[in-house]
Amino acid sequence: MSDILIGKGDKDVFLLAKYANRHGMVAGATGTGKSVSLMLMAEGFSKLGVPVFLADVKGDLAGLSQPGAMNDKLKARIDKLGIDWAPSASPVVFWDIWGKLGHPVRTTVSEMGPNLLARLLELNDTQSGVLEIVFKAADDDGLLLLDLKDLRTLLSFAADNAKELSQHYGLVSTQSIAAIQRALLSLEQAGGDQFFGEPALDLADFMRQDMSGRGIVNILAADQLILKPKLYTTFLLWMLSELFEKLPEVGDLDQPKLVFFFDEAHLLFDDAPAALRQRVEQVVRLIRSKGVGVYFCSQNPDDVPDVVLGQMGNRIQHALRAFTPRDQKAVKAAAETFAPNPKIDVAQAITQLGVGEALVSTLQAGGIPMPVERALVSSPGCRIGTITDAERAMIRSRSPIGTKYDTMVDRESAFEKLSQRAEQEAASAPAATKGGKAQPDEGSGWTQAAKDMVFGTKRRQGMIEAFAKSAVRNAAGQLGRSLLRGVLGSLMRR
Repeated sequence: MSDILIGKGDKDVFLLAKYANRHGMVAGATGTGKSVSLMLMAEGFSKLGVPVFLADVKGDLAGLSQPGAMNDKLKARIDKLGIDWAPSASPVVFWDIWGKLGHPVRTTVSEMGPNLLARLLELNDTQSGVLEIVFKAADDDGLLLLDLKDLRTLLSFAADNAKELSQHYGLVSTQSIAAIQRALLSLEQAGGDQFFGEPALDLADFMRQDMSGRGIVNILAADQLILKPKLYTTFLLWMLSELFEKLPEVGDLDQPKLVFFFDEAHLLFDDAPAALRQRVEQVVRLIRSKGVGVYFCSQNPDDVPDVVLGQMGNRIQHALRAFTPRDQKAVKAAAETFAPNPKIDVAQAITQLGVGEALVSTLQAGGIPMPVERALVSSPGCRIGTITDAERAMIRSRSPIGTKYDTMVDRESAFEKLSQRAEQEAASAPAATKGGKAQPDEGSGWTQAAKDMVFGTKRRQGMIEAFAKSAVRNAAGQLGRSLLRGVLGSLMRR
């Protein structure tokens, strides 16, 4: 069987694996059954051998890792559906940016790139341009940008050499650099510094099967991440971009190579600039040919721009409540996106659906959308609900990739190299002095800037002096200790 049973209405409704990479949309108000639909599809793809990635915003999708248990409510639903049901757990790998509820997931500053990083830091166009210059200067000088301390060091160098950089790359203002540094500080205080570092995520580890041939379900713990919408959406958009850039063209396959669920999709498009929307549209449109299916999940279909929604070939619409004019508009918009069925008044049906019911339209033979069908959504074999800490710990302990990601590595990069240059300059300083008079310093540019930043100049104290003074000044008070951890924690931790 190469199809997934979504539910039953006047006829059975299937999601065909052959067209699953034509993307999809799952929408509906809170509490109407979207999570169960997600679990049903994730479980179905896993059984077909297709790896899955999804973000667990509420904590209940972790139930995919545990077999379900029969109860009266479930039995009544199974009897009504007339299906064979058996408890089953999917092979799951848990991930967590902070490494608490799963394996740490990281990327490097270089892999994130200046464009997505500028969005994460909420920079304006001028500041984004300065950030691109700093990245270009690092590339030209062979400096690796792995974590935020590398970037912060490089920004300090850029401030000291703004005139030189402006001559080579374009205008660099110290005001823009200061704004970027403040944004970095805010990101560090929000815990974003843990997202940058090594070992960086190898996307091949997201596209694996277990020993029995079932696709691995990768679940990102996002209950805390969702409180930081920019970090959440930037991470998922980075993943999509990486898949788009690195996967080869494969054309149309019998089933996808990976299915990617983007929950709370409205966060991606809220206040998004036109350039970002165009990028998302491009990725969604073209990533299909690389064997990746993308499924957006949100409360209202109009949370997703029309140009993106038009790429969604498979639709599952749970109930919407038309309490306000905006709700009524959303119901009308949702109704217009379905292939019509003369037996169903779609606009009216959307407001009358019960929990666990949905209007479904999927692509059938030839990629033609089926007329919308009102269906009772099928029941997955996994647990519907959260799991315990002990169950999560057991799953994580059995993971085949834990040893690869659980320990952070801090190899030589921009910070270390520039610090070494500064030390070498300091060691050779006595040799540059004759008769008590300082001779012209041959080390200029980044090398001199490294020395000045670490050891200071006559006009400005260096990092070593600043750190020493700050430590002494703040050691007596809790507020001081908090500031010291926030500003210098990521620098000294490694």
